[in-house]
Amino acid sequence: MDKTENALTYFRNKFNCSQSVFTVFGTDSGLPENDCLKISCAFGGGMGRLQKTCGAVTGALMVLGLKFGKGIDDPEEKKAFTYLKTREFIDEFTRLNGSVNCRELLNGLDMNDPADKKKIAELNLFTVNCEKYVGDAVRIVEKLTNG
Repeated sequence: MDKTENALTYFRNKFNCSQSVFTVFGTDSGLPENDCLKISCAFGGGMGRLQKTCGAVTGALMVLGLKFGKGIDDPEEKKAFTYLKTREFIDEFTRLNGSVNCRELLNGLDMNDPADKKKIAELNLFTVNCEKYVGDAVRIVEKLTNG
């Protein structure tokens, strides 16, 4: 199963966007699956369901940090390179989807408001939109980490 399908399997099994993206890459780096799921859990729903930065985006950015980030005794250039990859990711995700903001990506609807949550369900946005965002995030990360 490829990474996109693997991420969508997590998402379809009640893990959030951030967990779904981060876990398929985090485990490749030797992190235990359960730790990946826990680390990324708080970032779902646009960070704690605040609908700020999309969870698929935050999951992807954690992957870029894991792959390229500056650690102890690393040169400062690693931080600058990570920021460059972050901007490349955000530019591509925005080009594909128009925003990195969760609420904007859900047609301006508030998932914490019962009426809006009902509308999100009626429009099937978690399936149609969010699955696209998870898939896009995985594909962009693959491009940025393999090239």
